[in-house]
Amino acid sequence: MTRRPPVNGLLPFDRIVDEHGPTVLRVCRSIVGPDDADDAWSDTFLAALRAYPDLAHPADVRAWLITIAHRRSIDILRRRARSPVPHADVPEPATGTDDPRDEERGPAWDALASLSERQRQIVVYHHVAGLPYREIAVIVGGSEAAARRAGADGIAALRRILTDALQPPEPSQ
Repeated sequence: MTRRPPVNGLLPFDRIVDEHGPTVLRVCRSIVGPDDADDAWSDTFLAALRAYPDLAHPADVRAWLITIAHRRSIDILRRRARSPVPHADVPEPATGTDDPRDEERGPAWDALASLSERQRQIVVYHHVAGLPYREIAVIVGGSEAAARRAGADGIAALRRILTDALQPPEPSQ
């Protein structure tokens, strides 16, 4: 397959997807959960594809994509909050499904989900996407110091929750 020349000094978009797609998917999973992550990922790259030709060069493409993923994830969370909640009898969840996303859920996911939305976003953007706090502050709003504080508080809470969850029960006498 022949490679297309860069557009406006930027790499072809398919290379951008190949390079940053896995990171964006991890960010989306961490923010909206595994059930809506594929939708957030798709929305992110559709929006990015439309805007990519106008992207200024040189640009931090990873931070740009994480910003788009953040906004698309927030849209999904807002949609989810507005969705009607069924009140009829709800069937019990199926057990023993072959859904690979079930393996992703565990103590770490539960701990991450228990953080406030802001802490979860900052922890994910810094530790999963590798963004510096300066860029995270631009994405989520606020100062770099506030982003650092929320990130540190989030990591401390994760450590506390995971230590408690992974500690073996005390033997009864």
